[in-house]
Amino acid sequence: MADPETPATNQGPVTISNSSAERAPIIYFDGASCFGHHNGAIQIELAANLLMPVGAAVRVDVIQTAHLRCSVAAALALREALDKALAMYRQGQQQQPTEAIPAVKN
Repeated sequence: MADPETPATNQGPVTISNSSAERAPIIYFDGASCFGHHNGAIQIELAANLLMPVGAAVRVDVIQTAHLRCSVAAALALREALDKALAMYRQGQQQQPTEAIPAVKN
């Protein structure tokens, strides 16, 4: 039996249906408000800050934007994807342009 703590390394080619890409929701969040597990499912609540005007001031409300539920293997795959995306971000931040971008002249 496969270990649920270890994601499969060779899952073969995966094809994502073209019809699902346009319909998938975009989920924005500022943080995870809480997390846990139940009956083998990982549970994470995602939240975002909502700015609400109150007279001349602004009040910050925190609202739930998604209830993430997944298997342990899916959570490990998500963590790996996040780690790789953050590494790509850090690499881009460290690269400095070596020469100035020339101005375009008409």
